[in-house]
Amino acid sequence: MRFDILKMKEKLQRPLTLDGAMGTLLIERGVKPYRNMWTSIALISEWELVKNIHREYLEAGAEIITTNTFNTNPYSVESSGFDKSSAELVKLAYKAAYEAREDAEALIAGCNAPAEDCYQTERTISAAKLEYNHKKHIEALWESGVDIIWNETQSHADEINIIAEFCETNNLPYAVNMFFLDNLTLLSGESIIEFTNNLRSKFPNIILGFNCISPNTIYSLREKLNPHFDWGFYLNCGKSDVHAGKITERISPDEYIEHVKKITNEFNLYIGSCCGSTPAHTAKIKEYLIAQAD
Repeated sequence: MRFDILKMKEKLQRPLTLDGAMGTLLIERGVKPYRNMWTSIALISEWELVKNIHREYLEAGAEIITTNTFNTNPYSVESSGFDKSSAELVKLAYKAAYEAREDAEALIAGCNAPAEDCYQTERTISAAKLEYNHKKHIEALWESGVDIIWNETQSHADEINIIAEFCETNNLPYAVNMFFLDNLTLLSGESIIEFTNNLRSKFPNIILGFNCISPNTIYSLREKLNPHFDWGFYLNCGKSDVHAGKITERISPDEYIEHVKKITNEFNLYIGSCCGSTPAHTAKIKEYLIAQAD
């Protein structure tokens, strides 16, 4: 049986608690990023560590855990000259999350990242390769057993449309979590407000969220976004070099929850934390959400 995110929210009568960072935590614990695969290399070199981090987030109260597949897509794996296939790595990632979950009532979200670097403005691969990359990765994630396709840090309109069209056509549950700039535009130039509204009208089953942005950036969005739809968010907890995966100073769990309080509303579907966060941030989010629901 696969868990349903909307039914879980209805059952709990509150937003779900999403886990936190995997990549920056792996780096802090000694994993060296490998070419375009970044910390997905840990699926080979430190598989037990990946599994244990999932378990730490679950013990902290996470109701959604995200597979360590941020850079296991075909383009990242092949361009890194790695000797295993994208699909093989996806299976290892799902196995780590599945074994960590055991009997917990938690969704496994299959992470599908941008084909190229998530902060890259200019495209270098062709449209055909872009489409192939996402379709193959999403297929591998779904076939592995994930509960939902978790597209994250997406900031190019063409890429998002490919993902949404494929998931809708194949009746796959999916979320699109978007990264945007301080001026409230995607990296491809579109207004995040207009683009969000267009996505909702074009793709009826889409679940929308925002991630890998600072609290100040989402404050600006929150003021202008029509909130009358379910949406989620998970913000960066690093104060410096966060996009490079090097966290020299982080927003504490107590600081983070103060930001969460200013953003949360009755339409939030899930709340988590992004780069630089730890299971302690997840525990603080869960504590807050339960207190709000009582």
